[in-house]
This record gives sequence, structure tokens and C-alpha cells, in this order.
Amino acid sequence: MHRSRLTAIGVDTPAEHHAATTAFWAGALGGTARSDDEGTYTGVSASGVPSVFVQKLGEGAARIHLDIETDDVDAEVARLEALGASRVEQVHSWWVMRDPAGNLFCVVQPQTDDFPAGTTTWD
Repeated sequence: MHRSRLTAIGVDTPAEHHAATTAFWAGALGGTARSDDEGTYTGVSASGVPSVFVQKLGEGAARIHLDIETDDVDAEVARLEALGASRVEQVHSWWVMRDPAGNLFCVVQPQTDDFPAGTTTWD
């Protein structure tokens, strides 16, 4: 048995558009932006869940991706594969996956202090 829920929406953007995209989403959501030490991830703090972050891409086109947080990454990845998702790459403790249409999303360990509130329990 494990639990999971949607936790974040990632706005993946080429490096040259990162600052403008961050400013746009902070303004659009009425939030403030705070970057990590490397400047790769910029969280946009605004009220509500899921959270939004802007991620600087090394390569690739701009896109939106979802993060699913879970207390059992392996079980959640297996559950999503059974639904038609495929693994793309393991990065540290999380998996980048594709849905059946090719959209990227990530399966991550709990990222929020209120986990497991609002989760679904899976057998």
C-alpha cells in the first residue's frame, strides 16, 4: 500500500527565457520567486497547492510537466507503468516518466510538509 498526489507543476524553459518566464508566472499567480543556489529551479510562492516552479532546461523545448509525490516511488512508478506510462530516466531519488501521449512528468518523494494530506491510497 502506498499514497500519492499531484504536488507541483513545473514550467520547463530554455535558459535564455528563464528570467522572463519566472517573472511572468510570479506575476500571473500573484507570488514571489525564489531560486535555488544554482539558479536551475525557481519556486513561485503563491497561495494554494499544487506549487509552481520554473526549471531551467539544458536543452529541449519549453513545456509544462507535473510532479507526483509519493511515499513509495517504486510502487508508484509500477502503478503508472501499468496504466501506460513509461520510464525515461532516474534522477537521484525520482523518476522522469512519459504518459501515453509522450508528456513528461516526475514521480518524487514527498516534497511538502503536509504530506499525506489529500493523497490517494493505492493497494
